[in-house]
Amino acid sequence: MKIDLQVHSTYSDGYLTPAQLAVFLAGRGVKVASLTDYNTLAGQKEFKAACAKRHIKAILGLELYVKVGGRRLNILWYNYQAESVELQKILLETHLRRRRNVRVKLEQLQKLGFHLEVEAILSKHPNYIPVNKVADELFSVPYNQKKIKRELGLKNPREEDLMVEYFFNKQTGKLQDAYISLERIMKLRKKVGGQIIFCHPGHYNKMRGKIIPKLKQMGLDGLELLSPHHNHETIMYIQYLAEEFNFITTGGSDFHKFELPDKKIKYSWQWFEINSRYLRKIDKIIGK
Repeated sequence: MKIDLQVHSTYSDGYLTPAQLAVFLAGRGVKVASLTDYNTLAGQKEFKAACAKRHIKAILGLELYVKVGGRRLNILWYNYQAESVELQKILLETHLRRRRNVRVKLEQLQKLGFHLEVEAILSKHPNYIPVNKVADELFSVPYNQKKIKRELGLKNPREEDLMVEYFFNKQTGKLQDAYISLERIMKLRKKVGGQIIFCHPGHYNKMRGKIIPKLKQMGLDGLELLSPHHNHETIMYIQYLAEEFNFITTGGSDFHKFELPDKKIKYSWQWFEINSRYLRKIDKIIGK
Protein backbone atom coordinates (compact mmCIF):
# COMPACT_ATOMS: atom_id res chain seq x y z
CA MET A 1 0.00 0.00 0.00
CA LYS A 2 1.35 3.42 -0.94
CA ILE A 3 1.62 5.89 1.91
CA ASP A 4 3.23 9.29 2.48
CA LEU A 5 3.80 10.41 6.05
CA GLN A 6 5.58 13.70 5.40
CA VAL A 7 4.11 16.44 3.20
CA HIS A 8 3.96 20.21 3.70
CA SER A 9 1.29 22.76 2.78
CA THR A 10 0.87 26.52 2.39
CA TYR A 11 0.35 26.72 6.15
CA SER A 12 4.11 26.25 6.57
CA ASP A 13 6.76 26.05 3.83
CA GLY A 14 4.80 24.15 1.17
CA TYR A 15 3.26 25.66 -1.96
CA LEU A 16 0.06 23.60 -2.27
CA THR A 17 -2.98 24.03 -0.02
CA PRO A 18 -3.98 21.00 2.08
CA ALA A 19 -6.83 20.33 -0.36
CA GLN A 20 -4.47 20.51 -3.36
CA LEU A 21 -2.10 18.14 -1.60
CA ALA A 22 -4.90 15.60 -1.20
CA VAL A 23 -5.60 15.79 -4.95
CA PHE A 24 -1.90 15.35 -5.71
CA LEU A 25 -1.54 12.36 -3.37
CA ALA A 26 -4.66 10.69 -4.72
CA GLY A 27 -3.19 11.01 -8.21
CA ARG A 28 -0.11 9.12 -7.02
CA GLY A 29 -2.24 6.30 -5.61
CA VAL A 30 -1.51 7.13 -1.97
CA LYS A 31 -3.92 5.53 0.52
CA VAL A 32 -2.58 6.91 3.83
CA ALA A 33 -1.02 10.35 4.26
CA SER A 34 0.04 12.82 6.92
CA LEU A 35 0.30 16.60 6.70
CA THR A 36 3.38 17.46 8.75
CA ASP A 37 3.57 21.23 8.58
CA TYR A 38 6.25 22.87 10.73
CA ASN A 39 5.08 24.01 14.15
CA THR A 40 1.41 24.46 13.20
CA LEU A 41 -1.82 22.44 13.12
CA ALA A 42 -3.70 25.07 11.09
CA GLY A 43 -4.07 22.94 7.95
CA GLN A 44 -5.12 19.67 9.58
CA LYS A 45 -8.92 20.00 9.32
CA GLU A 46 -8.79 21.01 5.65
CA PHE A 47 -6.40 18.17 4.86
CA LYS A 48 -8.49 15.54 6.66
CA ALA A 49 -11.69 16.63 4.90
CA ALA A 50 -10.02 16.71 1.48
CA CYS A 51 -8.43 13.29 2.04
CA ALA A 52 -11.77 11.78 3.09
CA LYS A 53 -13.30 12.84 -0.25
CA ARG A 54 -10.56 10.93 -2.04
CA HIS A 55 -10.59 7.83 0.19
CA ILE A 56 -7.22 8.63 1.74
CA LYS A 57 -6.74 7.96 5.44
CA ALA A 58 -5.33 11.14 7.02
CA ILE A 59 -2.95 10.72 9.96
CA LEU A 60 -2.56 13.70 12.28
CA GLY A 61 1.03 14.92 11.92
CA LEU A 62 3.46 17.68 12.84
CA GLU A 63 7.13 18.46 12.25
CA LEU A 64 9.15 20.20 14.94
CA TYR A 65 12.65 21.58 15.33
CA VAL A 66 14.09 20.17 18.56
CA LYS A 67 17.34 20.32 20.47
CA VAL A 68 19.02 17.53 22.42
CA GLY A 69 21.99 18.83 24.33
CA GLY A 70 24.07 20.58 21.71
CA ARG A 71 22.42 18.77 18.80
CA ARG A 72 19.57 20.12 16.67
CA LEU A 73 17.21 17.72 14.94
CA ASN A 74 13.83 17.49 13.25
CA ILE A 75 11.14 15.17 14.56
CA LEU A 76 7.77 14.04 13.23
CA TRP A 77 4.92 13.60 15.70
CA TYR A 78 1.87 11.54 14.78
CA ASN A 79 -1.50 10.83 16.45
CA TYR A 80 -1.23 13.37 19.27
CA GLN A 81 -4.23 15.12 20.85
CA ALA A 82 -4.56 18.23 18.71
CA GLU A 83 -6.84 19.97 21.22
CA SER A 84 -4.14 19.95 23.92
CA VAL A 85 -3.81 23.45 25.41
CA GLU A 86 -0.22 22.76 26.38
CA LEU A 87 0.67 21.72 22.84
CA GLN A 88 -0.99 24.84 21.42
CA LYS A 89 0.98 26.94 23.90
CA ILE A 90 4.29 25.44 22.76
CA LEU A 91 3.44 26.01 19.10
CA LEU A 92 2.50 29.63 19.77
CA GLU A 93 5.75 30.18 21.69
CA THR A 94 7.82 28.83 18.80
CA HIS A 95 5.88 30.92 16.27
CA LEU A 96 6.44 34.15 18.20
CA ARG A 97 10.12 33.34 18.71
CA ARG A 98 10.60 32.55 15.03
CA ARG A 99 8.75 35.73 14.09
CA ARG A 100 11.21 37.75 16.19
CA ASN A 101 14.16 35.94 14.61
CA VAL A 102 12.92 36.53 11.06
CA ARG A 103 12.29 40.19 11.86
CA VAL A 104 15.91 40.58 13.00
CA LYS A 105 17.13 38.88 9.80
CA LEU A 106 14.99 41.07 7.54
CA GLU A 107 16.18 44.23 9.29
CA GLN A 108 19.76 43.07 8.73
CA LEU A 109 19.02 42.62 5.02
CA GLN A 110 17.59 46.14 4.90
CA LYS A 111 20.86 47.46 6.29
CA LEU A 112 22.68 45.55 3.54
CA GLY A 113 20.74 47.60 0.99
CA PHE A 114 17.83 45.33 0.09
CA HIS A 115 14.40 46.80 -0.59
CA LEU A 116 11.76 45.04 1.47
CA GLU A 117 8.76 45.71 3.72
CA VAL A 118 9.33 43.84 6.97
CA GLU A 119 5.80 44.10 8.38
CA ALA A 120 4.17 43.23 5.05
CA ILE A 121 6.25 40.06 4.76
CA LEU A 122 5.61 38.97 8.35
CA SER A 123 1.85 39.58 8.09
CA LYS A 124 1.54 37.11 5.22
CA HIS A 125 2.49 34.20 7.48
CA PRO A 126 0.27 34.04 10.60
CA ASN A 127 1.04 30.38 11.43
CA TYR A 128 4.65 29.73 10.49
CA ILE A 129 7.16 31.99 8.75
CA PRO A 130 8.94 29.87 6.11
CA VAL A 131 12.37 31.07 5.06
CA ASN A 132 11.90 29.77 1.50
CA LYS A 133 8.87 32.03 0.98
CA VAL A 134 10.62 34.96 2.62
CA ALA A 135 13.45 34.39 0.13
CA ASP A 136 10.86 34.42 -2.66
CA GLU A 137 9.55 37.76 -1.39
CA LEU A 138 13.07 39.17 -1.33
CA PHE A 139 13.74 38.08 -4.92
CA SER A 140 10.37 39.34 -6.20
CA VAL A 141 11.59 42.96 -6.01
CA PRO A 142 13.36 43.93 -9.30
CA TYR A 143 16.03 45.96 -7.52
CA ASN A 144 16.80 43.00 -5.24
CA GLN A 145 16.94 40.61 -8.19
CA LYS A 146 19.67 42.66 -9.85
CA LYS A 147 21.59 42.96 -6.58
CA ILE A 148 21.35 39.21 -5.85
CA LYS A 149 22.37 38.15 -9.37
CA ARG A 150 25.35 40.49 -9.21
CA GLU A 151 26.47 39.39 -5.74
CA LEU A 152 26.02 35.66 -6.41
CA GLY A 153 27.34 35.81 -9.96
CA LEU A 154 24.38 33.77 -11.21
CA LYS A 155 21.97 34.53 -14.05
CA ASN A 156 19.20 32.40 -12.52
CA PRO A 157 19.82 31.88 -8.79
CA ARG A 158 17.77 29.17 -7.13
CA GLU A 159 15.70 29.57 -4.00
CA GLU A 160 18.32 27.47 -2.20
CA ASP A 161 21.09 29.83 -3.31
CA LEU A 162 19.28 32.77 -1.73
CA MET A 163 18.63 30.92 1.52
CA VAL A 164 22.24 29.79 1.90
CA GLU A 165 23.74 33.20 1.12
CA TYR A 166 21.31 35.57 2.82
CA PHE A 167 19.63 33.57 5.60
CA PHE A 168 22.07 30.84 6.69
CA ASN A 169 25.37 32.64 6.19
CA LYS A 170 27.29 33.02 9.46
CA GLN A 171 29.23 35.98 8.09
CA THR A 172 26.10 38.07 7.48
CA GLY A 173 24.09 36.76 10.46
CA LYS A 174 22.45 33.35 10.43
CA LEU A 175 18.69 33.08 10.92
CA GLN A 176 18.02 31.22 14.15
CA ASP A 177 15.30 28.57 14.15
CA ALA A 178 12.88 28.29 17.08
CA TYR A 179 14.04 25.01 18.58
CA ILE A 180 12.20 23.25 21.41
CA SER A 181 13.77 21.00 24.01
CA LEU A 182 13.09 17.37 23.07
CA GLU A 183 12.82 16.59 26.77
CA ARG A 184 9.89 19.01 26.99
CA ILE A 185 8.21 17.36 24.01
CA MET A 186 8.68 13.89 25.49
CA LYS A 187 7.08 15.01 28.76
CA LEU A 188 4.11 16.40 26.87
CA ARG A 189 3.81 13.24 24.78
CA LYS A 190 3.12 11.29 27.97
CA LYS A 191 -0.02 13.44 28.35
CA VAL A 192 -1.22 13.73 24.74
CA GLY A 193 0.03 10.48 23.21
CA GLY A 194 1.27 9.73 19.74
CA GLN A 195 4.45 8.48 18.12
CA ILE A 196 7.64 10.54 17.79
CA ILE A 197 9.92 9.79 14.85
CA PHE A 198 13.42 11.04 13.98
CA CYS A 199 12.84 12.89 10.68
CA HIS A 200 15.16 12.02 7.74
CA PRO A 201 17.97 11.10 10.16
CA GLY A 202 20.44 10.41 7.34
CA HIS A 203 20.18 13.99 6.07
CA TYR A 204 23.38 15.90 6.90
CA ASN A 205 24.62 12.84 8.84
CA LYS A 206 22.42 13.57 11.85
CA MET A 207 22.82 10.01 13.19
CA ARG A 208 26.53 10.51 13.95
CA GLY A 209 27.91 9.77 17.39
CA LYS A 210 25.77 8.23 20.12
CA ILE A 211 22.58 10.16 19.38
CA ILE A 212 20.45 7.08 18.56
CA PRO A 213 20.91 5.31 21.94
CA LYS A 214 20.30 8.63 23.68
CA LEU A 215 17.07 9.24 21.74
CA LYS A 216 15.90 5.69 22.46
CA GLN A 217 16.48 6.25 26.17
CA MET A 218 14.44 9.48 25.97
CA GLY A 219 11.49 7.65 24.43
CA LEU A 220 11.89 7.99 20.65
CA ASP A 221 9.51 5.64 18.83
CA GLY A 222 11.14 5.34 15.45
CA LEU A 223 13.16 6.49 12.46
CA GLU A 224 12.08 7.77 9.08
CA LEU A 225 13.48 5.14 6.73
CA LEU A 226 12.20 5.83 3.22
CA SER A 227 13.00 9.40 2.22
CA PRO A 228 14.35 11.10 -0.92
CA HIS A 229 17.07 12.45 1.37
CA HIS A 230 18.47 8.93 1.95
CA ASN A 231 20.76 6.87 -0.26
CA HIS A 232 20.95 3.08 -0.38
CA GLU A 233 23.62 2.76 2.34
CA THR A 234 21.65 5.01 4.70
CA ILE A 235 18.47 2.99 4.22
CA MET A 236 20.34 -0.25 4.96
CA TYR A 237 21.84 1.28 8.11
CA ILE A 238 18.52 2.62 9.37
CA GLN A 239 16.95 -0.82 8.91
CA TYR A 240 19.74 -2.24 11.07
CA LEU A 241 19.17 0.40 13.75
CA ALA A 242 15.42 -0.25 13.72
CA GLU A 243 15.98 -3.92 14.53
CA GLU A 244 18.69 -3.17 17.07
CA PHE A 245 16.57 -0.64 19.02
CA ASN A 246 13.10 -2.00 18.21
CA PHE A 247 12.04 1.15 16.34
CA ILE A 248 9.08 1.83 14.08
CA THR A 249 10.21 2.80 10.57
CA THR A 250 8.27 5.30 8.46
CA GLY A 251 8.43 6.91 5.04
CA GLY A 252 7.72 10.36 3.65
CA SER A 253 8.37 12.26 0.45
CA ASP A 254 8.95 15.62 2.19
CA PHE A 255 6.93 17.11 -0.65
CA HIS A 256 6.77 20.91 -0.76
CA LYS A 257 6.17 21.92 -4.38
CA PHE A 258 6.69 21.08 -8.03
CA GLU A 259 10.35 21.94 -8.60
CA LEU A 260 12.08 23.18 -11.75
CA PRO A 261 9.09 23.58 -14.10
CA ASP A 262 11.30 23.44 -17.19
CA LYS A 263 12.82 20.06 -16.18
CA LYS A 264 11.43 16.56 -16.67
CA ILE A 265 11.73 15.57 -12.99
CA LYS A 266 9.64 17.97 -10.89
CA TYR A 267 9.00 16.04 -7.65
CA SER A 268 10.26 12.91 -5.90
CA TRP A 269 7.12 10.82 -6.49
CA GLN A 270 8.17 10.58 -10.17
CA TRP A 271 11.05 8.28 -9.19
CA PHE A 272 10.41 7.42 -5.54
CA GLU A 273 7.49 5.88 -3.69
CA ILE A 274 6.73 4.51 -0.23
CA ASN A 275 5.20 1.08 0.20
CA SER A 276 4.02 0.31 3.73
CA ARG A 277 5.06 -3.35 3.48
CA TYR A 278 8.71 -2.32 3.84
CA LEU A 279 8.15 -0.34 7.03
CA ARG A 280 8.67 -1.99 10.37
CA LYS A 281 5.77 -1.74 12.86
CA ILE A 282 4.11 0.92 10.72
CA ASP A 283 0.69 -0.24 11.95
CA LYS A 284 1.50 1.53 15.22
CA ILE A 285 0.99 4.79 13.31
CA ILE A 286 -1.37 4.08 10.42
CA GLY A 287 -3.44 1.25 11.95
CA LYS A 288 -4.34 -2.05 10.33
